[in-house]
Amino acid sequence: MTKVRKDSQTTEKPKEKYRVTNWKAYNKALVERGSLTLWIDDEVVEEWYHTGEQKPGGEVIYSDRCMQCLLSIKSLFRLGFRQAEGFARSLMLMLELGEKLTVPSYSQICRRQKSLKIGIRAKDRRRLEAGGEKLHIVVDSTGLKVYGEGEWKVRQHGVGKRRTWRKLHLAVDEGNNDLLAVELTTNAVDDAEVVPGLLEQVEGVVAKFGGDGAYDKRKVYDELDGRGIAPIIPPREDAAYWEDGEGNDLDHPRNRALTIIDGVGRPEWKKQSGYHRRSKAEVAMFRYKTIFGPRMYARRLANQKTEVRIKCAIINKFNQLGMPVSVKVA
Repeated sequence: MTKVRKDSQTTEKPKEKYRVTNWKAYNKALVERGSLTLWIDDEVVEEWYHTGEQKPGGEVIYSDRCMQCLLSIKSLFRLGFRQAEGFARSLMLMLELGEKLTVPSYSQICRRQKSLKIGIRAKDRRRLEAGGEKLHIVVDSTGLKVYGEGEWKVRQHGVGKRRTWRKLHLAVDEGNNDLLAVELTTNAVDDAEVVPGLLEQVEGVVAKFGGDGAYDKRKVYDELDGRGIAPIIPPREDAAYWEDGEGNDLDHPRNRALTIIDGVGRPEWKKQSGYHRRSKAEVAMFRYKTIFGPRMYARRLANQKTEVRIKCAIINKFNQLGMPVSVKVA
């Protein structure tokens, strides 16, 4: 039961229940997530090698598609580089591709990781057509561990100097839960600073932008206004009206939100604006950490950026296979 405070009295609100209506299809999608042929399809086999000139006597040059395939398998099954090479070699033998395709060494895979250009969206889920459906994106950030002491040591003796982490920033399509953009930064970067970079990655026309109070900054509003995007950002609890030089600019989106909040209250504003849809970003963070864990394996920032993009591409591939459709139980 959830306790809700209203008019100085505490009432009990029963927890809402939901039921999956497409369990058969979703169950099949969950099974397909473990299929190795999901990652090594005919298109990947045909584009395994680099189409350009190969250096005589040098290492074979493998395509980006090949490297992304191997790094996807490595991330999904949480393998080291050496184990990923051995896994791929045995896989090629089982698929009877050993004579047609060779597997790059673990050192080649490691070296290529930092320079790969990874597209995270599934091809047939893109909405690029002019005049198509406009996007409502929701954004959030979370921390990922890099290295440092374990949790027991921290509880017993405190945090040491070597403990550090990265910030993962995601932009999520509120309509179908696809990850549209991803940025990885150091823990010193403010959430609002990465908004332009996230918007640049989104393919399609963005109509609405949902974020929490961390994005309640002028530079975010200015960026969204320049792109014609409607902000759904809650002003801070002690927020004051912003002025335009000649007094309060009541037409500013933030000031309009404050006017509504002053009139009907913050909970009602959240309902009217659709702010609660921002929870889709939190769900995306939960899915990321459930599938891959809360820590990173790469040590250098360039490699870490490729690592998180590979993992986001995997999540979008899972979305493409099938997602649950839930309805509220009366």
